Amino acid sequence: MSRAEMPPLETDLRLAVLRPLLEKNAVNKAELTLALSVDLPLDAQVQIADPGGVPGRPAQPVLVSHTSLKAKPLNTPEGRALLLHAIAHIELNAIDLALDVVWRFCGMPEAFYRDWVRIAKEEAKHFLLIQKHLVSMGFDYGQFPAHNSLWDMAERTKGDILARIGLVPRTMEARGLDASPGVKNKLVSAGDMAAGRILDIILEEEIGHVAAGNRWYRHVCQARGLDPVATYRELIQTYDAPKLKSPYNLEARRLAGFEEEELNYLAANGL
Repeated sequence: MSRAEMPPLETDLRLAVLRPLLEKNAVNKAELTLALSVDLPLDAQVQIADPGGVPGRPAQPVLVSHTSLKAKPLNTPEGRALLLHAIAHIELNAIDLALDVVWRFCGMPEAFYRDWVRIAKEEAKHFLLIQKHLVSMGFDYGQFPAHNSLWDMAERTKGDILARIGLVPRTMEARGLDASPGVKNKLVSAGDMAAGRILDIILEEEIGHVAAGNRWYRHVCQARGLDPVATYRELIQTYDAPKLKSPYNLEARRLAGFEEEELNYLAANGL
């Protein structure tokens, strides 16, 4: 479908997500995402042409290698702000990741697209919660460097819906389930109770996001006649997914729909 053939964005949900996805201002992106109507009609079968510029990103923060990012002591405001900024950056990426699957991949059930728009809206809420907390501390999103690991995986998996949902929500985003309790404890121990409450909200809703990834991953595996566990191991190798490290939040992963066979393999192999 060419741009000239596209109906107005507000008439189709898969087209409507392009406006926030292409937005460069981070706060505007989140607010535009929150304004999306999940109930818009949609055409699941049409293949939408790449509009270019995906995703829209602000000039700041500067993106660097994750190995060059250095933490500072959490007993300082800047140290806490650095950690919260990293979380805000993950949430901004998560908005783009959820919106991207809606326009990019055709042929899925309508419920798939509505699921990911709902998820994008929750990610937008998370970003704004962290961003506003940063502002209350005298900082803001974009003030510190950040890395691009999440979107790098999106780029590597943009040609296959199975790889995308297998390795982004079920691997990259599931890492957040593991990390959240430790990060919360550090911030609360440093006296930031408000950040602890925000992380509780994020963890509860992220379990649902990873669960959606599990559900739709298994849906595609079933449609293709693939074994989900064996296929996942193949995807890890094919797409060079990052190796996970313990401790794992097994309770949250179970709530998110990971099976015991997967959790046992994770514990034994790191992925």
